Amino acid sequence: MNERLETLKKARDRMIEDRDTHAKVLAAPFDRDKAERARNKFVELQTLIDALDRAIRAENPVSA
Repeated sequence: MNERLETLKKARDRMIEDRDTHAKVLAAPFDRDKAERARNKFVELQTLIDALDRAIRAENPVSA
C-alpha cells in the first residue's frame, strides 16, 4: 500500500472515531444546545469522511 493511501485511511479512521463521539451525544438524553452542536459536527465529519472515501477510491482505481 502506498504512503498516500495509508495516510488517507488513517485520517478516515480518526474522523470516524470523532464522528462516533458526536453520535453518542445525539443518542443521549436530549439537551438542545449539545444536540445542535453535535448534529452540526456530525454532519461536518460525515462530509469529510465521504470526501476521504472518494480520495481512497481514486488511489485504488478499479480495472474494467
